[in-house]
Amino acid sequence: MYKYYCYNAISEVGLEKLTEDYVPVSDPSDANGILVRSASLHDVTFGKDLKCIARAGAGVNNIPLEKCAEEGIVVFNTPGANANGVKELVICGMLLASRDVIGGINWVQENEEDGNIAKDAEKAKKAFAGQELVGKKLGVIGLGAIGVLVANAATGLGMEVYGYDPYLSVESAWKLSRSIHHAKTVDEIYNECDYITIHVPAIESTKGMIDADAISLMKDGVIVLNFARDVLVNSEAMVDALVSGKVKHYVTDFPTPEIAGVKGAIVIPHLGASTAEAEDNCAKMAVKQMMDYLEYGNIKNSVNYPNCDMGYPGENKRIAVLHKNIPNMIGQFTSVLAKDNMNIADMTNKSKGQFAYTMIDIDSEIPETVREDLYGIKGVLRVRIVN
Repeated sequence: MYKYYCYNAISEVGLEKLTEDYVPVSDPSDANGILVRSASLHDVTFGKDLKCIARAGAGVNNIPLEKCAEEGIVVFNTPGANANGVKELVICGMLLASRDVIGGINWVQENEEDGNIAKDAEKAKKAFAGQELVGKKLGVIGLGAIGVLVANAATGLGMEVYGYDPYLSVESAWKLSRSIHHAKTVDEIYNECDYITIHVPAIESTKGMIDADAISLMKDGVIVLNFARDVLVNSEAMVDALVSGKVKHYVTDFPTPEIAGVKGAIVIPHLGASTAEAEDNCAKMAVKQMMDYLEYGNIKNSVNYPNCDMGYPGENKRIAVLHKNIPNMIGQFTSVLAKDNMNIADMTNKSKGQFAYTMIDIDSEIPETVREDLYGIKGVLRVRIVN
């Protein structure tokens, strides 16, 4: 029996995937797996039986990744599950920045009691005129799950699309439209494009990447969109650019005191993934990943441990070891197994930064002493006999 705890309301579509072997608990310290959306876990003391945390969403800045890794707790996220919802809002953001729809709607509301509103609207609408997307150049920085969808959709709208991603995955490359220009540097995006949208993770090398220097390379009247993370854009530099008119509009899904209310800023209250479909997709993926790990030891879409999948172990017994990524760990593991005359049917080892994961299938019963012996190896963080 596996115990799970939900820190937030998780879509029932996802929870319905859980079998009768899973029971909810009222105390997170009793859980084997945690499902979470936005709740902060940084000050949480995790129970000794907690084996994984599945985040129903892409961002994991609400989870202490290093602490979890050190305690042998695998953290999952759900990349791509909310990608379509975000893509649609990015396209909406481009339209809102191009056509003053918001201004027009506000005018109608302000003049709702005007008995001659239809005729007066014909005179007023000149103030809300805009431009079309067709033929404009869009620069997409980051061609992951969301960036690829945005780039392809913009191509379908008749835009000339430039894409930049030095770490483009094979999977994303296959999905990307042939008509997209591959920019060799991010400066090419800044120099060439009328619209620029950013879709990269918030890491040390990307935080504040849209700063005064980057903005200075952009066209006058450029439109910048940020539906990834607020910290990717230097707020002070963006406010200055909006006030000066260098940036015509900044469309962001992240309200902050610095940017809210600034003329030219179109600020959306973090609605990118706020669709029923996205919440369902995230929940289903998070639940599936938690189940696959708890039942078989397989890891997919982890952010603090390497992905590692050996499928269903069949008649074999499986040992799963989370450990530090240091030399001679495999040799020490096999020595422990050899001592008890255990035969290895299959084995895999993957690493990610300071941490690694080893899965070993054994075609015989596993003595309890094996667990103790493996824990005796320096650098071992958690040992699981999966089945």
